[in-house]
Amino acid sequence: MQVTRTLKSKLARGEVVLGVLAIDQVWTDLVELCQRGGLDYLIVCMEHGAADTETVAEVCATGRRLNFPVLIRPRSNDYATLRLAADLGGVGFLLASVESSEELDVVRDAIYTPPRGRRRPGGMGNRWVSNYLGPTWQREWEDEFLVLPQIETRVGLERRDAIARHPLTTALALGPYDLSAELGVCGQMDHPRLREACLQVKASAEAAGKPGWLIGGDVAGMVRDGWRFLCAGEPSWILVQSFRDRVAAAQRARTE
Repeated sequence: MQVTRTLKSKLARGEVVLGVLAIDQVWTDLVELCQRGGLDYLIVCMEHGAADTETVAEVCATGRRLNFPVLIRPRSNDYATLRLAADLGGVGFLLASVESSEELDVVRDAIYTPPRGRRRPGGMGNRWVSNYLGPTWQREWEDEFLVLPQIETRVGLERRDAIARHPLTTALALGPYDLSAELGVCGQMDHPRLREACLQVKASAEAAGKPGWLIGGDVAGMVRDGWRFLCAGEPSWILVQSFRDRVAAAQRARTE
């Protein structure tokens, strides 16, 4: 998949790679809007979002047609759910709350065909390959699939090194809000306890030769802190903030 090779190349060069995580609003035109806005990727969240599989499959297909990376955050990390998510045609997974490297073995089984895994391909995912021979699946799909396990719990944080080193891990991801709750500082994004955990995750990723992935609204601050694989948040939240900024600008202009 050329789209994932391009994204990996940007990361390897140390460039900033920026995307969004769609939870509340998922529709096909969002892919084109992300591309026109200069973003590098879109993640569709099926863990918390209400979009059905047909909608997600069409969003992924739109990404394929536009050569724009669309990833999926599956509802759970069990084999059956992951295999269905792979069939929907995304180019990778953001995996919520991964707590061990053994969980990534299940992911491998769900995205690799035999003998490396157990997947029986189907759905829109079939559209990515030029033919259905085993070597083609491996070269054009499996070896290019992005896997971003999220550290969101104390257990995951303790086992971050092994998760980062797993061959399937493309980037070690961090879910700062859920982790802040686990650490007893829920929502306090600048709390020293959470900031230290963020640095630990980033260091584990770098020690494994992998990028770290982080979500948050202060993308400039994240870049200054050394993060390069970023998610700017949920599109509807970004839209609400844009509305607020324009309302505030209008009110300031009125009093000038």
